[in-house]
Amino acid sequence: MIKIYTDGSSRGNPGPGGYGVILLYKDLRKELSEGFRLTTNNRMELLAVIKGLEALKVEGLPVTIFSDSKYVVDAVQKGWIWGWQKKAFKDKKNPDLWKRYIPLHTRFKPRFQWVRGHDGNLENERCDQLAVEAASGAGLKKDEGYEANQKQGLF
Repeated sequence: MIKIYTDGSSRGNPGPGGYGVILLYKDLRKELSEGFRLTTNNRMELLAVIKGLEALKVEGLPVTIFSDSKYVVDAVQKGWIWGWQKKAFKDKKNPDLWKRYIPLHTRFKPRFQWVRGHDGNLENERCDQLAVEAASGAGLKKDEGYEANQKQGLF
């Protein structure tokens, strides 16, 4: 089984943000992180999941995603995203990211496990550290989806 731990962070909401991801498979470990100059916490939580799935090189293995984001976990586990998709994400935040997530969900069929944040789970704590460091770094990227939608008054 592939385990993907994810976390997102923003300093201010909106504000500078980042995500952290840890991928585990057998004795292999990969860490990912990236920071953005203006974004939201929920965007970074969802982007972490997307980036984790995009990093997978093989299909057909069971995938479990560990996230402390009720926003992401509930949206998938409770099937909300399928209703949102049917309504073309009308009045929903982060449609660009949900549209990017859905093909990955179909391809990898991940299982989600909610974990309590800041509760001593070592991998979740490490993801938080990666996300915060990324959000605090220099040369932060532009969150194109957020900034474009913000200009249109969608956020």
